[in-house]
Amino acid sequence: MTELVHVQEHQGRGGTRIGQLTLNSERSLNALSLPMVERLYQQLLAWRTRDDIQCVLLDGAGDKAFCAGGDIRAMYDACIAHPGERVEEVEQFFTAEYRLDHLIHVYPKPIVLWGSGIVMGGGLGLMAGASHRVVTETSRIAMPEITIGLFPDVGGTWFLNRMPGQCGRFLGLTGYQMNGADARYVGLADYGVASERRGQLLSDLCELDWPGPGAHQAVDRLLKGYQGEDLPQLPDSVLRANQTGIDALMAGDEVAEVVTRLSQLDSDQKWLSRAAATLAVGSPITMHLLWHQLQQGQSLSLEQVFEKELVMAVRCAELGDFVEGVRALLIDKDRQPKWRFASVSEVPSAHIDAMVTPPWREHPLQNWNKE
Repeated sequence: MTELVHVQEHQGRGGTRIGQLTLNSERSLNALSLPMVERLYQQLLAWRTRDDIQCVLLDGAGDKAFCAGGDIRAMYDACIAHPGERVEEVEQFFTAEYRLDHLIHVYPKPIVLWGSGIVMGGGLGLMAGASHRVVTETSRIAMPEITIGLFPDVGGTWFLNRMPGQCGRFLGLTGYQMNGADARYVGLADYGVASERRGQLLSDLCELDWPGPGAHQAVDRLLKGYQGEDLPQLPDSVLRANQTGIDALMAGDEVAEVVTRLSQLDSDQKWLSRAAATLAVGSPITMHLLWHQLQQGQSLSLEQVFEKELVMAVRCAELGDFVEGVRALLIDKDRQPKWRFASVSEVPSAHIDAMVTPPWREHPLQNWNKE
């Protein structure tokens, strides 16, 4: 049976070792299943306390994708079996996924994430928290949840609020696919490296003279050395070049105002017209949830972010557009979702209030200090 996560330990200098975790579901573009999430979490915990493990390399099988997101088809099947109810499988998956994402954010050892190819949804959740995030000329990075009636989760409340200008609004509402330079500009990646360096990276990590407390700095020097030669191969950042225009498009206090402005846009720029087209067919509930994230999440701690997002994720399956969005995109593939509400202006505030109200007395993610 094929390992869903390929776990390897590579010999380094002086008895040190480099851990490597490879998402190993190439056919599904390395989409995350619950067993994959649990395996990653347990292995990272085991390596965290081992003195010989100096660094972790996290990558995906094949060249097409690091990770295209979560295994939403499995969650769809569970939701169909329990319509209009809280679904245990959905709660289990998101609880485990967010706990893993949080662990990566606070991990004491360097985690080098190879973000080449497709990095979307749950894949971006893994990437966002890693200490050393590498993108290449093939990177395609997005949070496309608006197309399936979810919301930019896996810490999106945290990282979207920390982007320049109104980029967080724009990315969340449109599912715009960033290139590597875009990801570096908005703070989701650190190094631009040529994809052909993948094999060399592991070899060079094994050859580092690991300095103990200076491990993060040693990895940083290595990757900056690559970047000095490779950065010209990466495309320019569209977001950086168009920041002023994005800020103007996204300006306003009400989500309906911004959605209307973008839907009426007539642009000959393909990247912008594509973004507007995605928003036009997106879930109105998702639009409101994103607005809630960006307005109410600015002062939350990282732990509070994941706690809040778990509430919203569980409610999306119960009260939101998640099931219909997945049906239209992945099951029937008609791309004609029938959302609960026809437009962003028709979504009652009471419905959004219900979707951000915890369904539990005791939150599943409250015991962070036990990690």
